[in-house]
Amino acid sequence: MPTRPRPDWSLPTRLIHEGERSQPPAGRPTATPIYTAATYVYESAEALDTAFASGEDYVYARYGNPTVAALERVMAAAEQGIGAVAFGSGMAALHAALLAAGTPRGGTHPQVRGILAARDLYGATTNLLNDFFAAQGMPVAYCDMCDLAAVDAAIAELHPDVLLVEQISNPLLKVADIAELARRAKAAGARLVVDNTMATPIVQQPLALGADVVVHSATKYLGGHADVIGGVVVARAALVRDTLRRYSKLLGSLLGPFEAQLILRGVKTLALRVRQQCANAAAVAAWLDEQPDVAVYYPGLAAHPQHQLAARTFDGCFGAMVSFELRNADRAAAFAFVDRLELILPATSLGDIYTLITLPLISSHRDLTPEQRAERGIRDSMVRLSVGIEDVRDILADLQQALAGNRLP
Repeated sequence: MPTRPRPDWSLPTRLIHEGERSQPPAGRPTATPIYTAATYVYESAEALDTAFASGEDYVYARYGNPTVAALERVMAAAEQGIGAVAFGSGMAALHAALLAAGTPRGGTHPQVRGILAARDLYGATTNLLNDFFAAQGMPVAYCDMCDLAAVDAAIAELHPDVLLVEQISNPLLKVADIAELARRAKAAGARLVVDNTMATPIVQQPLALGADVVVHSATKYLGGHADVIGGVVVARAALVRDTLRRYSKLLGSLLGPFEAQLILRGVKTLALRVRQQCANAAAVAAWLDEQPDVAVYYPGLAAHPQHQLAARTFDGCFGAMVSFELRNADRAAAFAFVDRLELILPATSLGDIYTLITLPLISSHRDLTPEQRAERGIRDSMVRLSVGIEDVRDILADLQQALAGNRLP
């Protein structure tokens, strides 16, 4: 393969090829470059054949990309996994994770025969379980994963291949005992999948506690700046990792290089951002807990039902999410409260540098029926707050003036 265009080529041809496929610089770039190439060339057909056979070299972007691989490496390290695979969205990542978790040990093809999921889940996750897995005849059951006796009973009845839980649930902020759930999953021959989006590896690393698979909506804390969509799955075992990689390759669900670079950049400041957000959230929760007009859900408060578990298993902080109910408020009053906010942004996501507020009623859990929301304890006046990195005094002042409006006659 020629390393540079030939001088006898015509101008149109030279415009296409001049400057391409040059040797990399002697110095290494400090930051990971964005590799946009869809294909890669080798010095010979033999070398290309070897690259295809190895499965480790780059030949086609659907099979892998160096920018994406850099993100996958850092996330595998962050969650103490054997490897990671990045996807185009958090839901794509979760879908692949659930399928891959059903791969029989010693097998190569997923065979999900049953999923036992936490009752408290992001609304779209519930829709995925019901509209995709259950609709295809795969048994799906729900239970309170914080009630280990209920988990034991559900496992005995369903015999699931996969257990699914959110560490810090959306939006009630329940905390799961990952070590105990992992022991139960292992005893049942199942794998434990943990959505660690709201905790992040800064708060807890579920694989170190025995979980098999960790999922992140990288749109949230990993990216952290409200400018990218993506998902990452981290596996503890090579079999699950290889299954994830095969799915990504076959379905074309690989994260793009531009998105990977944005998330990779966000991960570099993850520890700084999350610890500041957690400190702000603790202050916000403590202040809200003193207000007579609200009921607060936050694992850092002593009254939270899993506070002792969180204090024992979290890494010195309790997450940056605070949920609360406006007492004696209906849908209209909740809407009016949100509309009075001036600093806090009404947006449906979480984990950004900005403080964001949303009503699960109309966003994350709007596709659930009123009965399903009531069963999960999600009332019309529930508010979910994703605390950002602003000066906490400004956040509190905004909440104070908005709550004062609720008290007006």
